[in-house]
Amino acid sequence: MRSLLFVPADSERKLDRARQSHADALILDLEDSVVPANRAAARSQARAFLNSTGSAGFRRYVRINPLASGVGLDDLVAVVPERPDGIVLPKCSREDVCTLDHYLSALEATSALARGAIRVIAIATETPAAMLALANHAHGAYVGVSARLEGITWGAEDLAAALGGHNRRADGIYDDVYRLARSLCLLVAAAAEATPIDTIYTDFRDEKGLAAECTAARRSGFTAKMAIHPAQIAVINEAFSVTEEELVWARKVVSVFAENPDAGTLALDGKMIDRPHLTLARRLLGLGAA
Repeated sequence: MRSLLFVPADSERKLDRARQSHADALILDLEDSVVPANRAAARSQARAFLNSTGSAGFRRYVRINPLASGVGLDDLVAVVPERPDGIVLPKCSREDVCTLDHYLSALEATSALARGAIRVIAIATETPAAMLALANHAHGAYVGVSARLEGITWGAEDLAAALGGHNRRADGIYDDVYRLARSLCLLVAAAAEATPIDTIYTDFRDEKGLAAECTAARRSGFTAKMAIHPAQIAVINEAFSVTEEELVWARKVVSVFAENPDAGTLALDGKMIDRPHLTLARRLLGLGAA
C-alpha cells in the first residue's frame, strides 16, 4: 500500500466516488467524520460497501471508534461479518490492540473467517498517554498478535486538541512534539516489523505542500501515507512508488554482493556500499514487486 484514503461511511456519494480514486486502500470511517446521530446509518452503509467490493482492486479497512468509547465493539460486530481487510484502531495503547485481537478472533470464528484474517493498523500517537507509552508497541509486546498488526501510523490533529495547541508553526513545519510523534512512529513500526504509515496532510488543495511532505516521509522511511481527499491520491502514489532508477540501483547492489558473498564492503559506480545498502536494496526490490 502507498495510499490510504479516509471516506466518511455515512456518505453514500463519497463512498461511490472513492471507488474510482485509485487509492491502494480505503478506510471507511465510523469515527471522527461521523456524528453519533448518523452512526447506525454509517455502519449500515459500511456493511453494504464491504459486501459489494469483496473482489475490488483496493484494500478495505474500517476505522472504528476507540475501544474506550464504549461503541467500538458495536462497530466491530456490525462490520466484521462483511470481511474487511483490516481495522484501523484510533487513540490506542498496546493493551487496546491486544483487546482488539481477542474481539476479532471471536468475531472471525462466528463469521467463518480464518483467525487473523482481519489485520490491524494502529493510530498510536493521538493522546499524550499514548505518546508516552509508544515504545510498548515494539520489543515483542504483541506475543501472538504480531501477525495481525499490519501497520502503525500517527495522528497530529487529535494530539493537538489534547494538548490545546497547534501542530504546525507559521511556516507550515510541524512543531517539536509532533515531529517527535512522527519519528517515534517510524522507529516503533520498524521495531514491531509493521508498515510505517505517515499521517494525513489536511490542506488537500496544496499539491506542492503535499508532494514535499510525501518526499520527506519517504526519505525518512515511511512507505505509505493516509489521505483525506481523492485529489491527493495521485501525488501520494507517485511519491511512494519505487522508481526505475531505484530498481536499477537495487539490482546492481544485489548482483555485486551475490558475486562477492564474503565481502562486507564493495565499490559500485564509484561509491562504497556495505551490508546495510544490501538490506535497503532488497527492500526496494520487494516494494517494486508489490
